[in-house]
Amino acid sequence: MKKISEFFSRMHSIIFSKKLKRIAKWLLILFFIVYILCNALIYFNSKNFIYRDKSKIPASYVALVPGASVFANGTPSSILADRLDKALELYKTGKIKRFLLSGDHGTRSYDEVNAMRFYMVTKGVPDSIIFTDHAGFDTYSSMKRAHDIFEVDSLIIVTQAFHLRRAVYIARKQGLVAYGYASDMRKYPSINYLKIRESFASIKAVFEVLFHVKPRFEGEKIPIRGNSQKSHDK
Repeated sequence: MKKISEFFSRMHSIIFSKKLKRIAKWLLILFFIVYILCNALIYFNSKNFIYRDKSKIPASYVALVPGASVFANGTPSSILADRLDKALELYKTGKIKRFLLSGDHGTRSYDEVNAMRFYMVTKGVPDSIIFTDHAGFDTYSSMKRAHDIFEVDSLIIVTQAFHLRRAVYIARKQGLVAYGYASDMRKYPSINYLKIRESFASIKAVFEVLFHVKPRFEGEKIPIRGNSQKSHDK
């Protein structure tokens, strides 16, 4: 009797194991299909709005610079500095009139936004035309808040090419007339990792847009054509 019981127990384990493997296989296939579809959707919805030549990009009222890492002393990383310098090019050539610097300032000890602002001021940009979004914790939040909080209607997003398609896609889905300006100025050591991470972030972006996800923080409106000081905390 014991042997029969052990036999049926082993058979149950084998069948259950096979079923789990089949489920895992189909889940993996489903994930792969979703991954391909989301990346394709973002690519085809953004590719006609991305530029590397600033002379060809349509003029907009605002340049939005998404945040990236800063060092402990407040110095922007190379990726962030390149975004800021490329946005500065647009200002100097008359393509934009205002800056919206959007990044992570979730704690007192980490502040991308003021690091960006102070960098631009040292480059000669008037503080009065620099708006800061301290709750741009991710790309979706930055674009959503640009539309809802800062009442932006048209903008040029300045970031590296690997990030531009997703940023432009999200912005246009928020009703913004959005263009992308690639800020690649050098080879970045972590670029392969960033590209892989970006491809998976595309899935999140599509579902955020699809379900009209609210950003972590909203707050009172600070119109981009108004007083920039309302957006500053220092």
